[in-house]
Amino acid sequence: MSQENSSNSIGTLLLTFLAGAAVGAVVAALTTPKTGRELRGDLQEFPGKARRKARDLAEDLLVALDGAKGPRGAEAGEIEREG
Repeated sequence: MSQENSSNSIGTLLLTFLAGAAVGAVVAALTTPKTGRELRGDLQEFPGKARRKARDLAEDLLVALDGAKGPRGAEAGEIEREG
């Protein structure tokens, strides 16, 4: 498998995982027995929590990809992040 195909499949996998996690979180929030005030508070907090979780997952993915790359691949990854 080429490097480009590997990157595409990892990106697709991550996007699919994040979409599934988001749908699951919304379903859980809407089906959990709570008062209207509690549910509204949870829904207001959800976007911030989702952003933080997505950022953490993206950072973990970058670390994993950097570890999988050789010395030249790590240099290329640094250029991508800086640019």
